[in-house]
Amino acid sequence: MKKEAKCDVFCLVSDFLASDPTTEELLAFKFTDEMQERLGYLLYQNREAELTCEERHELNDYMRANRMLTKLKIKTELRMRGLPS
Repeated sequence: MKKEAKCDVFCLVSDFLASDPTTEELLAFKFTDEMQERLGYLLYQNREAELTCEERHELNDYMRANRMLTKLKIKTELRMRGLPS
């Protein structure tokens, strides 16, 4: 039996955006509880210990995805208010 690959942060975000979310769904979007826990662990490890190379890449992916989503949400809010983005 083939083991299903785990969906990373970019997989989750791209699947969500491909689902053609409403404005409200877009503004309410957040990482899954499991992903938020993993991010918390990575941030803690980054402060208190040393991350492996793989963990560092994973943390960087979370940070890039979060920045992109934040910008997308800000632009959506501005558009809703009729302001230039």
